[in-house]
Amino acid sequence: MKPSTEERPIKSGRIPPGQFLSKRFPVLHYGPIPPFDPETWTFRVWGEVEKPLTLTWQEFSQLPRTTLTLDLHCVTKWSKLDTVWEGVSLKTLQELGLVVPTADAHYVIQHAEYGFTANLPIEVVFADNFLLATHYDGKPLTAEHGAPLRGLVGSIPGRDDLNDVYLWKGAKWLRGLEFVAQDRPGFWERAGYHNDADIWLEERTA
Repeated sequence: MKPSTEERPIKSGRIPPGQFLSKRFPVLHYGPIPPFDPETWTFRVWGEVEKPLTLTWQEFSQLPRTTLTLDLHCVTKWSKLDTVWEGVSLKTLQELGLVVPTADAHYVIQHAEYGFTANLPIEVVFADNFLLATHYDGKPLTAEHGAPLRGLVGSIPGRDDLNDVYLWKGAKWLRGLEFVAQDRPGFWERAGYHNDADIWLEERTA
C-alpha cells in the first residue's frame, strides 16, 4: 500500500531527521484545557530581571505585535511548514524597557497553567524564532492550541544561526516567565525528554 503524503519523509532540507510533513495541526497536551477569564488573567515576569512585571490581559493585548512565519517540529515526529503567527517578541519587551534581564540571567522558565513549566536558554527566548503568541493564521488562538497566550518556538528556513528545538519547548496557556541563573528542567524534561531538544540531532529523549 502506497504511504500517504503525511507518512512519507520529505528530504527537502527543511524537514529534520525522523520527521514527516503534516498538513494538519495536531493538538497534543497533557491534562485539561484551562479556563480563561480576561478580567482576572495576568502575565508575570520575575526573577533575574531589573524590575518585575505584571500585565493584565488588556495591557498585554495593547503591546506592539510581531508577525512570524515558522516551521514547527513536534517530538512526536510531525512537522508543519510555513505557519504564520502573531504575538509579542521578547526583544520588543526589552526595547520598551519592560523586561531587562540582569547579568546573572542565563535561562528562562516558562510558567503555564496547572504548574506546567518549560525551560530554555535566554539566548533562545530572545532570538527571532521565539514568540509570545496570541494569534495563529490570522485568528486568535483557540483554547486547544494554548489561548490566550503560548510560548512558541520554531524554525526559520535559512537561519542557521538560530537554535531549532522541538515544539514542546514552548508552553501553552502561558502565564509568566521566570529568569534564572541556573537551568531547571521543565515538565517534559523531568519525564525523560532531552533538555536541549535540538531537532537536527534528534534529541528527543535524554
